[in-house]
Amino acid sequence: MLRTDRFDLAALREVAGDKTFARGSAYQADRRVEIITIDEARVVARVAGTEIYRCELTGQGEIFSGACTCQAFADRGFCKHLTAVALTVNNLEPDELGQASNRLGKIRDHLRAKGIDRLVEMIIGLAERAPKLLEELELSAALDSADDATLSAQLKRAITDATRVRGYIEYRDMRDWVRHIDGALDRISVLLGGGRALLVLELLDHFFGRMDEALTKVDDSDGGGGACYARACEIHLAACEQAKPDSIELARVLFAREVNSDWDFFFGASETHADVLGTAGLAEYRRLATEAWQKIRSRRGRRTEIRTGGEYALRAMMERFAERDGDVDAGIAIRASDLSTAYDYLGIAQLCLDNGREQEALKWAEEGLWKFEDEPDQRLVLFTCGLLQRSGRNEDANERLWKLFSREPSVELYLRLKSDAGDCNAQILVRDKAIAALSVRAGKSGSQSEWSVFGAAEVLVRVLMAEGLLADAWAAADKHGCREILMEELARASETDLPAEALKAYAQLVERKVRLGGQGNYSDAHAMIKRMRRLDGAIQHSAYLADLMTRHKAKRNFIKLLTSKMVS
Repeated sequence: MLRTDRFDLAALREVAGDKTFARGSAYQADRRVEIITIDEARVVARVAGTEIYRCELTGQGEIFSGACTCQAFADRGFCKHLTAVALTVNNLEPDELGQASNRLGKIRDHLRAKGIDRLVEMIIGLAERAPKLLEELELSAALDSADDATLSAQLKRAITDATRVRGYIEYRDMRDWVRHIDGALDRISVLLGGGRALLVLELLDHFFGRMDEALTKVDDSDGGGGACYARACEIHLAACEQAKPDSIELARVLFAREVNSDWDFFFGASETHADVLGTAGLAEYRRLATEAWQKIRSRRGRRTEIRTGGEYALRAMMERFAERDGDVDAGIAIRASDLSTAYDYLGIAQLCLDNGREQEALKWAEEGLWKFEDEPDQRLVLFTCGLLQRSGRNEDANERLWKLFSREPSVELYLRLKSDAGDCNAQILVRDKAIAALSVRAGKSGSQSEWSVFGAAEVLVRVLMAEGLLADAWAAADKHGCREILMEELARASETDLPAEALKAYAQLVERKVRLGGQGNYSDAHAMIKRMRRLDGAIQHSAYLADLMTRHKAKRNFIKLLTSKMVS
């Protein structure tokens, strides 16, 4: 009888990728996989790698998923350990499959036969040798029977242990740290179901204090630590809704956290907790915010000092209270207390426009442009031009757009100028003027080493491409230099009308990629060679490939990629 693979090999290779599949196959061949349990729904196994990893696979055939405790799974998904487990399962003999299926069943039968007393003693014996198990059992027992004081002491100790940072926690070690914190939060959230919401608030106060400091000592690039903090905030809100603490005191606590914390997890707490705070709590929150806000001196003109996070939080609070009252003038006054950037003017102008005050919006916008004419903010310029056009001042808007284009040229701004021009003849004039200005500026930009992503040379090439002037685009690229990414885009755009230019560019890019080396560069080079094949004749392309492979015969991985994919 033919054995059917539980996991489809083609699907497994596609999910894992060739490299990961090969490594998983090696792990399976080395017999590094130990199946713990297997049934129709899932497979649980341990895989011996750098460490012992726990793997779990669900599903079968072409539809399956998995999880592994290794860092590679956390970073990239389906890993070599999961691949090894799937391949091991596919290769199990019938007797091996039966043993794996019944492994935990035998243990369950054995434990049931022990009786309660002997089972208890067995677990206690294990707990004496396993500190984590002992901690879990103590907390579980305390949740059932301990008073609040005892629970508070035990759970605070658990929080302290979970959030402890010795030195600095690197990115690769964050997963375990986060897992322990999540475990502590699991225990805290259980208390809500037991009607101990006030105890939850006490514990979370300790948690937030610990996390505020801990997050400064970890690499939380993946946001796992922040997610734990956010989860704790959700538990806090649920506890407040259940316990209904004194609204005045709650307002003071939340206000302090929003203003004094280095993190933004309590940002906007007066809104998220509005129902719990009630009228009295919101009034106290407003009083505290207003009192603190009045102590901040108003600044006009350019920024003279860095605004603190607390000041940003206070300003946002005052803006929210003004919005809650529907008081536009108060909102303007709050924003006008700090006009140290052009963007501050934009914020006021947008507020005015949102509330039907278009002329007032234009007044603030033009004042901001005048004040920061030496350092214009493109967002403010475009906003102002829109208002000018709505007011019938098209010439003023056009003048400001051209002035901005001369300072910060971009394809998007060019298309805006062209769209505003109207008829076809006017658009041609805009095109010619922009190309002439960009050509002059590109000629003054210096050598290729000074050429930047936002430089006139790149914008010139892209504008010419947008207009379909591909020959002129190649001439500009040859004259002023061109980044690889733009050269490839130009080559793709030229495949139909200028295939010779496209082939020349692809050949240059392939040469650079191969000389740099690395699988990523080899794959990019291979993709471009395939495009060249469609543009070149079979004989010419075969000759090109032969020459390329001769010159780079030492690049074994590249040669292997070419021959395996049969590009010729």
